[in-house]
Amino acid sequence: MGTSAIAVQQEIILEAVRSTARREWKVVVLDAGSKRLVDGVVKGDDILKENVTNIEQIEDRRPMNQEMDAVYILSPQPHIVDCLMADLERRWYRRSYILWTSLLPPEQRLRLDQSAMAREQIVLLRVLNVDFYPRESHLITFQDPWSFPTLFHPACNQLVRKHMDDLAQKIVSICVSLGEYPTIRYHSPRNPAHEASVLCSHLARFVQLELDQYAKFHEDFPPPSPRPRGALIITDRSMDLFAPVVHEFTYQAMIHDLLPLVEGDKVYYKTTSTQTETSGNIKEVEIGEKDSIWVKNRHLHMKDLLEKLASEFQAFKAKNPQFAESENPSSLNNIKDMLAGLPQFQEGKEAFSLHLNMASDAMNVFQKRRLADIASVEQQSLATGLDEDHKKPKNLADQVVRLLDDNEITFPDRLRLIIQYLLYRDGLLPSDTQKMLAHAQLPAQDGEVIHNLDLLGAHVSRSMNDTRPLAQPPFGRRQAPQGPSGEESGLSRYDPAIKPMLEEHIRGTLDQSTFPFTKPHLDAAEGLLGQEDISQASLRSAKPTWARTRPSALEPRQRIIVFMAGGATYSESRACYEVSHLSNKDVFLATSHMLTPSLYLRQVGDLSVDKRRLDLPAERPRPQAPAHLFEREPPTASQAYAKQQFTDVQQPQPPVASMGAMNLSSNHANASNGATKGHPLPPASSIAVQPANSKLSKKEKDKDSEKKKKHHFFGSKK
Repeated sequence: MGTSAIAVQQEIILEAVRSTARREWKVVVLDAGSKRLVDGVVKGDDILKENVTNIEQIEDRRPMNQEMDAVYILSPQPHIVDCLMADLERRWYRRSYILWTSLLPPEQRLRLDQSAMAREQIVLLRVLNVDFYPRESHLITFQDPWSFPTLFHPACNQLVRKHMDDLAQKIVSICVSLGEYPTIRYHSPRNPAHEASVLCSHLARFVQLELDQYAKFHEDFPPPSPRPRGALIITDRSMDLFAPVVHEFTYQAMIHDLLPLVEGDKVYYKTTSTQTETSGNIKEVEIGEKDSIWVKNRHLHMKDLLEKLASEFQAFKAKNPQFAESENPSSLNNIKDMLAGLPQFQEGKEAFSLHLNMASDAMNVFQKRRLADIASVEQQSLATGLDEDHKKPKNLADQVVRLLDDNEITFPDRLRLIIQYLLYRDGLLPSDTQKMLAHAQLPAQDGEVIHNLDLLGAHVSRSMNDTRPLAQPPFGRRQAPQGPSGEESGLSRYDPAIKPMLEEHIRGTLDQSTFPFTKPHLDAAEGLLGQEDISQASLRSAKPTWARTRPSALEPRQRIIVFMAGGATYSESRACYEVSHLSNKDVFLATSHMLTPSLYLRQVGDLSVDKRRLDLPAERPRPQAPAHLFEREPPTASQAYAKQQFTDVQQPQPPVASMGAMNLSSNHANASNGATKGHPLPPASSIAVQPANSKLSKKEKDKDSEKKKKHHFFGSKK
C-alpha cells in the first residue's frame, strides 16, 4: 500500500554504502546507536554485497587495516566523535567516508574542521537523515519512552527545550527521507488548563524552522515530483485521553494489551514450535512485516480474525495435498512431493499455528477478565458518550460501581474504568473519586495516576457549584453507526480522535482555530480548498493543475504525516491505516514510542515521583569512548627487535676501571664498628664520578674558604 517507510530507509542506507568509495573494497563501521537503526531495516548480507569486506563496531577492539577504506555510519554523539578522532589519530584505515545518521552539532563539526588529521584522511562528510525507526510500513517510532516524562513531568521544564530540538530534528529527518516539504498544522486545544498545552505550538515552529533551514541549504529539496504536496500534523497525547485506556478488540491492539509480548526494537511472542510441541520447548517468534498473515490481519476485529484464520488454514492445506493423509503414504511419488514442498509447508504451518495460538490466548484472557461486560460500559457509554441506540446513557455510575465491586475484574481494569468515568464526567467531586477508589480497593499509588491526569489537560475534580457541561469530544459525537453490526458494533464503536481529525483534514474542513497552520498566510488556502484539489506547481513541478480531478489509484498518493508527541496507541495506528485505504492517501503515524495501557498508566503515575527516580537519559553521565581506543598498540615482533638493537648500541658501559682503583678498606673498618650500619653503599654510578684521591687541592680549599666567608658576611662575629 503506497510508500513503505521501511523500504525508504533501507534504500537510503544501501545507496549510501553503494555510492561511497565506488568499485573499492571497504569496511563499514557502525556504533551501537547506528547499528540499531541499520539492523532494523537492512540485513548484514545486503550490506556485504556492496563491496564490503566486513561490518565492524567502532566501540569494539578491531584489527587495524590501513590498506582498506572505511565507510563510517555514525550517530552524532560527542563520545562517538571521540571514537572517530581516536581512529583518525592512529590512521586506522586508509581513507574515511563519514555518514552521520542526523545533523552533527556545530561544536562537534568544529572539532573535525580544526583537526589536521581529519582534513587529511576524511574524504566525505554527509548527513543521511535516517534517525528514526520504521516499525511498520506506515508506523515510525523514535524508540524513546522517556519522551513522555520529559514533556509532561513538572520538574523537567529545563529539559524540554533541548528535547524539542531533538524531536524536531527527527521529524525533519522523516520529511527529508520521504522527500516532503509539507505544510505544517498543530493541535491548539480549546480552553486549555494545563501547562503543556503549548507543546504542539512550540514543536511545530521548531520543525518549521528546521525544514526551512534545510531547504535553504539544499537547493534540490524537495525533489521534483507530480505528487501533491504533503501535510504534517503535530499533536500530542492530551488530544485523546480515552485511546490509551479503552479496551480495543482488533488483533494487534488486543494482543499488545492482553498478552505478555517481548517488546524492544522488535516484537516477539513466546510460543511452542510445531516441531517441538511434544518436548514442550518454547521459542520466541518475531512478529513483524515479514509475516504476511500478520500484515493482512492485524487490524481485523478478533471475531472476524478467528473465522478468517480457520478458513485460510483449510485453504492452505488444500493447496498442499501431498501432506494430507493418503491411502499409500509410503509410495515413492508421495514421498518426493512431500520432500519438495516440505520447507514451504512447514514455514506456512508454523505461521498459521503462531497466529491461531495468539488469537486463542487473547480470547482466553478476554473471557477470564470478563472484558465483554467492561466493554459494554466503555464502548457503549463512557468513551462515545452515547449508548448503543445513540442516546445519552443512563445509570452509568451504578454500572461502573457494580463492575468495581466484582472480584473477577482485575485491578488494572478497575483503574481504567474509573479514569474513563472521570473523563466522561469531565471531573468528579473529590469525595466521589475516593468512594470509587474504595469500591475498587485500589492502592494509593493508583490514586496518583488519577490525579496526575490534570497534567495532560484532564479536569480531575469539580466543585459542587460547578455547572460546567460534560466535555465534548474534539470532533463531536458520532451520530450514525458505522462499521460492523451486532455484537461487534456494540463492543467496538469507539474511534480514536485521530481518525476524524484526518478525515476532516482531507475534506478541507478541519477547524483552523484548533489546528492552525504555522504559515497561515501561505498554507491556509490549502486547508480551505480541500486536500484533494491542491495545486503543487509552486513546489513540486511546473505542470498546470487547473484540470485536476479526484486522484485515481494510478496517480501518486499524497502523503500525510501525523506526529503524536508523548506516545501513540495501536488503535490510532489502525485508524491511520483505515484512512489511508479509504482516501487513497499515504498516512504515516510517527511518535516517540508505542503505548500499551499498562505502560501508559505507569508513565502517568510517574509524573508525581521524584525526577531523580525516572533515570532520564538526559540526566545520566555522558557516555565515554572506550579506554582501549586510546591505548597504544603493543609493538610487533620486528619493532621490538629493532628497539632492542638500538638499546644495545646506545647503552653506556659500566666504569670498571674506576671501580678497580677504589680503596674501600676504610669503609670495611667503619662497617665493622657499626658506623654505617643500616646505610648501604651508594650506587656505582655515583661512586664512579668521584676521583680516586679524595683530598682537595690548595686552590680549591682557598676558593671554598672565600665562598664561605661571602655566605657568612652578615653573620660574622665582631
